[in-house]
Amino acid sequence: MGAIADTDTWLAGLHASSARLQRYVSRLSEQDLSQQSFADNWSIGQVLSHLGSAAEISTMLVERGIAGDATGPVRHELLPVWKRWNALSAPHQREAWQEAAARHLRLLDSLSAADRASVKVPYFAGLLSIPVYAGYRLSEQSVHAWDIEVALDPAAAIPAEEVGLLWERLDLVATRFRDHEALSRLSPGQLLVELTDQDRTLCLNLAAELHILPCEPADPTGSVSGPAEAVLRLIYCRNRPPQDSVVAGAATLEDVRSLFPGF
Repeated sequence: MGAIADTDTWLAGLHASSARLQRYVSRLSEQDLSQQSFADNWSIGQVLSHLGSAAEISTMLVERGIAGDATGPVRHELLPVWKRWNALSAPHQREAWQEAAARHLRLLDSLSAADRASVKVPYFAGLLSIPVYAGYRLSEQSVHAWDIEVALDPAAAIPAEEVGLLWERLDLVATRFRDHEALSRLSPGQLLVELTDQDRTLCLNLAAELHILPCEPADPTGSVSGPAEAVLRLIYCRNRPPQDSVVAGAATLEDVRSLFPGF
């Protein structure tokens, strides 16, 4: 959580994450692709279908942004895309994801310096600058790649480089995707967040809104501790048993998990 990364850094992270996942899934058998992923009710092939349809839709939205069209995605244009991807066999979902991801990255790479500074992408979260948009895409890519990898390798972890970038935008994720009822039940209060592999402490502030603040809490009622990668996954509702993040004090692990139900 240092200086905010620039566009080149976010795009490099997106490239690296995509290449890593491509290397991983290219060697999987059809049986592997049909296995349950960490994502509820999705096989590995279905996660790739989700990523692929998202890449196709995202390419369309970036093209709109380049053309100065601020029209965001609407359900009636998305349903046929999802239906087409869902109908593919698992091997074809993998192949189609590889093609869609490559096309999306080529489009981003083609943007001039002026485009990178001026284009606004009409994304699901609103009109986004290119670096903010790339952060959304990296978040989706990294977390779902882990959903795939951990299904076959219990020791799988999101790479440190991606973890570092995703921590830069984790407050945005935590604030937007927190559960309102759980927040109302647990607030007001503060939890000390300890990143044990970085000797770093932060504050999970529970009030009318939830925020992760880059400071120690004044009067914490509990704590969340673990490596940065594990705490990141906890906030993405991907805590892995045996528990790799420890919650102590007035709050329990189930309290924190209820705050962050995932998406």
